[in-house]
Amino acid sequence: MKCRALFLLAAATLLSVAPIQAKQPARTNEPAQQNHLTGDYAEFRTADVYTGPCFANSEVGLTGQQAVLAWHIGTGAWNKVSLNGLSVVAVVQASATLGDPYSNALPARAVMIVDARANSAQQQALVQFAQAQTAGLLEHVVAVEAAPIRFAMGADHGSVTLQAGTTTTLSTRAINSSDDICHNEEVFYQPLAANLNHAMPAMVLDGGYSGNHLGTTWKDAGRRGGFVGHFLL
Repeated sequence: MKCRALFLLAAATLLSVAPIQAKQPARTNEPAQQNHLTGDYAEFRTADVYTGPCFANSEVGLTGQQAVLAWHIGTGAWNKVSLNGLSVVAVVQASATLGDPYSNALPARAVMIVDARANSAQQQALVQFAQAQTAGLLEHVVAVEAAPIRFAMGADHGSVTLQAGTTTTLSTRAINSSDDICHNEEVFYQPLAANLNHAMPAMVLDGGYSGNHLGTTWKDAGRRGGFVGHFLL
């Protein structure tokens, strides 16, 4: 009888615990906030990104420290702030040739140009979005400017026109066979932004920066130094 009483007591204890265990919430690894954006991307470097090793070796360490990165958001939000139809441009002055695996381009200084149509929350979200795409490249922002941004994808594949305020310009076209010089060209440097679901090298017809925040300005043309593509995250 004593053993039977102990068995019944243990069973009753298990039954009383079971409902409590069943009520525990299921664990999830999903982030508290998710960002979903899609749109167009363009990039301009002061070194050839589509080139052969002989040309790349003649430029590395001497040029390629500057870049312009531009995003036009078609649809989406960042940290629950809608960015539909807005653009953001980053102008970069790095410490070494961007993309060179044998040198460190950081620290780099950046000027952020945000769409003049954006409100203060959207401007902040645009900067945060761009910084999250570039693995520390845009960590040191020396100035944030609001300006009209015109970002237009051309009818021809690889063609884009960018005008950010009065300081930053970019115009590209697709690279064709007549642009090959040593005939062993390839994409020598990868794009600087993440989450690109398509990017192709492009010929820079005109590009430059004339602002006063980076201690340097530049203007370049006729260089195989651009990327045109799309992003999705």
